[in-house]
Amino acid sequence: MIGRRLGVCTALATVLALLAGLAGCGTPTAAQRTPTVSSLPLVPGSRVLKQVRTCDQGSNAFCAIDLVVTNGSYVSSDILLKDEGKLLSKHGWSLSHGDTGAQTAANSPGHKLRLTFSTAAGDLQEVDLGAINRPWPIVYALSSSMFDRAAAMSMRLEVGAT
Repeated sequence: MIGRRLGVCTALATVLALLAGLAGCGTPTAAQRTPTVSSLPLVPGSRVLKQVRTCDQGSNAFCAIDLVVTNGSYVSSDILLKDEGKLLSKHGWSLSHGDTGAQTAANSPGHKLRLTFSTAAGDLQEVDLGAINRPWPIVYALSSSMFDRAAAMSMRLEVGAT
């Protein structure tokens, strides 16, 4: 009787070990699908005011980096946004329309990364309308930059299609 129980326990343990091993096969973890800010060209003089990592744990798990970027050399967020677009193009990124009318998007060479970016005012308006979601620390940093009358952009960097 004891031998039979040990045999069943051993078989069950083996099956569980196999299932656990298979569960990890072929599925990239969220950490493997998280971009790094260092791979993003920024206009000289820009600094990251706030950075928040957000993750989607769905079937295609990924993480994005939400950023608030300011630059004291600029008097206008609009001009900063345009110069950022020019810099991205210069580095081989292809510009396109963003997810909303207030956003611009860019795909890195080889489409490894996707960036959506907007002025602080543009992103806050889209958040207020419910068109997009941003983590509260990002919303707060965007609001603060506007009250400080600083040139600021909201950015979301994600792993691209490939």
